[in-house]
Amino acid sequence: MESYGKFAQVYDLFMDNVDYEAWADHLEKRLKAEGIESGLVAELGCGTGTMTGLLAQKGYDMIGVDNSEEMLAEAMEKKMESGQDILYLLQDMREFELYGTVRAVVSVCDSLNYMTDREDLLQVFRLVNNYLDPGGVFLFDMNTVHKYRDLLGDSTIAENREEGSFIWENSYDPESGINIYELAVFLPREDGLYEKCEELHCQKGYEQKEVEKLLEEAGMELIGVFDAYTDKPASPDSERLLFAAREQGKKADGGQR
Repeated sequence: MESYGKFAQVYDLFMDNVDYEAWADHLEKRLKAEGIESGLVAELGCGTGTMTGLLAQKGYDMIGVDNSEEMLAEAMEKKMESGQDILYLLQDMREFELYGTVRAVVSVCDSLNYMTDREDLLQVFRLVNNYLDPGGVFLFDMNTVHKYRDLLGDSTIAENREEGSFIWENSYDPESGINIYELAVFLPREDGLYEKCEELHCQKGYEQKEVEKLLEEAGMELIGVFDAYTDKPASPDSERLLFAAREQGKKADGGQR
């Protein structure tokens, strides 16, 4: 089963509980606090381009990176409708390549939790550090172990709408930290029947200290860790953390394996 295939068509519909505009405002505030009011910004795991477009509206020259053709197809439609000048790249974030350095890199909606191997997450951090301008900023969110273990756990979530329905079977392994959800999506067809599509999503919950350690290994300086998109410090009850880090010099290997 693939991730973000047919589900890309209804992804925005089922993500309408995310206040992207508030998140974008918060990211803008943090970027400006670091002196980044314009210039090139890359988004890793940009998906359908909602956040990419919002940051473009705020005056940033956006680059969106994602490894799903279907998600980027949706992003390109939005780009055409808005007339925004956004560059989208079909790339795996573990191997992404930019044409030069950027002032900031952002990643939202727990995209980095899809890095289920410690070395893969470290590689992403190394690449980010490599493509940041000197002193550039990295802002990203991740779901917490608390959310996977205590709130999602072994559960079933279902939602039914006119535009489509889904059943989400969730399971969490506390030993490995791996969270798996099997997603069955039902999309209406023109003949009145429904087409069933199945996807498998695998994420990992990382302890805050582990993420901080990996950022340090990648050569970045930690600015702070916050409770989601607020100014509150991270706590044991946080379901989503926002990490802020800064480039402080390039590694000799340039971030490559």
